[in-house]
Amino acid sequence: MNDTQLLRYSRHILLDDIGIEGQQRLLDAHALVIGAGGLGSPAALYLASGGVGRITLVDDDEVDLTNLQRQVMHTTARVGQPKVESGRAALLAINPEITVTALRERVDGERLRQLVRDATVVLDCSDNFATRHAVNRACVLEGKPLVSGAVIRFDGQLSVFDTRDAAGPCYACLFPADSNFEDVACSTMGVFAPLVGVVGAMQAAEAMKLVAGIGEPLAGRLLLLDGRAMDWTAVKVARNPGCPVCADRDLRKK
Repeated sequence: MNDTQLLRYSRHILLDDIGIEGQQRLLDAHALVIGAGGLGSPAALYLASGGVGRITLVDDDEVDLTNLQRQVMHTTARVGQPKVESGRAALLAINPEITVTALRERVDGERLRQLVRDATVVLDCSDNFATRHAVNRACVLEGKPLVSGAVIRFDGQLSVFDTRDAAGPCYACLFPADSNFEDVACSTMGVFAPLVGVVGAMQAAEAMKLVAGIGEPLAGRLLLLDGRAMDWTAVKVARNPGCPVCADRDLRKK
């Protein structure tokens, strides 16, 4: 690190759990953020300010006036711009020393797997089950840790899925793809703005912990947030031996 970086990240370096070595691991890392909206905004902002050296933003949408109530990475002046380009501008304004790649795409299949393969950690900040399952499968196949968050109305949830651990569950262990979960959009159900900030910031924290190798990751636990009561509930999540996605960990070799 140069003198400017030592000063910029000095409050991290002062932490015994991080220090210079941990901060260097953050600088060397590559975070893939799927979704540049309510969750992706705070998550990416904290990844950038905390010194994650490479960030790739993936989203195919444009900034809309209705987004600005909660998607803090965007501004009124950037309404109509691609969210990833608006996000890239916001992240580089905070930290011009990092590399930010903006991909205006809806990724799936081999393209998604390629992006996951190139990442150190993946943050799922999307808003639908199809994308969550696609991202989860790619992470299982490539052996990459996944930090998953979701918020709707006054309710939030957060977990880490890391199948590098043989006992670790994947997202499909908890929410099987063939279950009758109904996608609910904030455009019809609403969302309390600060909750996406809470959950998105925690996604960034879990991702940075994984990269720096500090603390206890949230793997094997699901945090549920009741925003009305501001009450957290932790639920243990076990691996499903019959999970069609991760039961055979050798899938990642194919």
